[in-house]
Amino acid sequence: MARVEVEMPQMGESVMEGTVIEWTKSVGDKVEEDETLLEIATDKVDTEVPSPQAGILVEILAEEGETIEVGQAIAVIETDPDAADTGSTEGGAAKSEAKEEQKEEAEEPAAQAETESEKETETATAEKQDASGDNGAQDEGERVEVQMPKMGESVMEGTVIEWTKNIGDTVEEDETLLEISTDKVDTEVPSPQAGTLVEILAEEGETIEVGQTIAIIATGKAASGAAKESSSAAAKEKETKKQSSEEKKKEPATVSANGAPSGGGTEPQRIGSDGRFYSPLVRSIAKEEGISQEELESIEGSGQGGRVSKDDIMQYLEERGSQKAEPAREKQAADAGLSKPVSDKKEAVEQEGAIKAGQLNVQRPSGDVEIVKMDRMRKMIADHMVKSKQTSAHVTTFAEVDVTNLVRWREANKKKFQERSGTKLTYTPLFIEKIIQAIREFPLINSSVNVEDSEIMVKRDINFGLAVALGEGGEGGLIVPVIKKAQEKNLVGLAEEVSDLASKARNKNLSPDDLVGGTITLTNYGSVGNLMGTPIINQPQVAIIGTGVIEKRPVVMETDQGDVIAIRQMMYLSMSYDHRIIDGAHGGAFLNRVKELLENFDTDRAV
Repeated sequence: MARVEVEMPQMGESVMEGTVIEWTKSVGDKVEEDETLLEIATDKVDTEVPSPQAGILVEILAEEGETIEVGQAIAVIETDPDAADTGSTEGGAAKSEAKEEQKEEAEEPAAQAETESEKETETATAEKQDASGDNGAQDEGERVEVQMPKMGESVMEGTVIEWTKNIGDTVEEDETLLEISTDKVDTEVPSPQAGTLVEILAEEGETIEVGQTIAIIATGKAASGAAKESSSAAAKEKETKKQSSEEKKKEPATVSANGAPSGGGTEPQRIGSDGRFYSPLVRSIAKEEGISQEELESIEGSGQGGRVSKDDIMQYLEERGSQKAEPAREKQAADAGLSKPVSDKKEAVEQEGAIKAGQLNVQRPSGDVEIVKMDRMRKMIADHMVKSKQTSAHVTTFAEVDVTNLVRWREANKKKFQERSGTKLTYTPLFIEKIIQAIREFPLINSSVNVEDSEIMVKRDINFGLAVALGEGGEGGLIVPVIKKAQEKNLVGLAEEVSDLASKARNKNLSPDDLVGGTITLTNYGSVGNLMGTPIINQPQVAIIGTGVIEKRPVVMETDQGDVIAIRQMMYLSMSYDHRIIDGAHGGAFLNRVKELLENFDTDRAV
């Protein structure tokens, strides 16, 4: 027997400790390799800790509720005897028995024929059993673990959005099993092998780490029947739970002074009767604070699929506490012979229609207002934009640009360009090319700020971000894929990158690495007919350039014959920059240089 220590795992670069929520195994229990031992919560994620080896749990070193550091021993497992040693022992015994049989055969020649006949019969039976066992093994197949994939250097975890397959379903190799969202991109996880989905280890809404097992696929024939039985059993159990919860709902519930159910409620469950998933951390807080399952389900969640987060339940507890304190103050005032002011009573009546705990304290909208919940991407955009405004001192500069030469050259050469490169020539790569040329002369534009150390980090590589609107009219959100090392690419290379990234963004095929590392961003609001705009800086960058619609306008031009009014292709160019490190003169000079490069476009340039 060998003793193996189970250690607190590393769950992200910035996570140094975790709290034991619940042990799923007890001392003396037999555990299989990778079977869940306990659930641990950190400030970023709740996760399950699997057993490193098969054996028996002989010691628990960290109690529920205890906070432990990464690498600290939390349990001891006594492993099973080595199978190889057992085989060796059995082999030695077999050899000894063979020698004994040879000795007996030499002493008893008369019984030799009978002994050989028995041995042949046993051998034939054994071979038949072996063949049957082999077929059974082939029917059973192997169990393949599906793990949370690595989706970029900076991505350490993701949230399950939706399973596209159910237990018992047959899947082909590379067929989509589920959708996962990270803080950068949503993506699909394919099946590593063809087979049958026999086990799902991560529920919808659950946050999982890179490398964590999320499903089991069996590749054999027998897996389908076993999976169907498992699926049927799971469905029956779910139906039983649903009926039980419905019966409980019919029972009268006691209501506390704050209007929430109290006492006599059921203990918080992993999956509620409303179908929502409740994490171990949320269930632990609810249990400590005496919140029943019914009361927990009354809390509106801000997480994926309405999931209740730690912040949601803490806010609910805070508001519940303040509501309990209000009747107490009123009682004290009454005892002291004071009555509540009329204005306070009126305010209380007005507040009767206010939104409940966990929501903004505003009046409920009337029937002519449609309520649209913000999706995950919209929330991220909102947070990112507000944070950018709070971080950088925004200044926006404008320039009016005559792009007639550029427009004429593109119109004359776009067909030839597409024939030679296989890519359409849009205005965007032409703009990027000239902006890169100007950045070489004004390198401070391609930088970021380290406030803590009072440093300006000037980047050598120009990683060009492109703001891409998703969905009809941009309703699907905004995403900024990045052209890495754009300064090394010619016009054909830039055109191919722009086309590829835009296509991947609209088809939701971007990887997290496509969205990180940008040093400057271009947004083209002219594509929807806008003249000009004041874009918000994409942190941690210090500048973002915007291009307006190109349209014909009458312009006064100086010629050798004097001033004339001509019809020219005009465009407004804007740049928002971080005034903490870029002064107005520097920012204005850079934008004016971009204007000069665009206006003096070489019309004799070869394609």
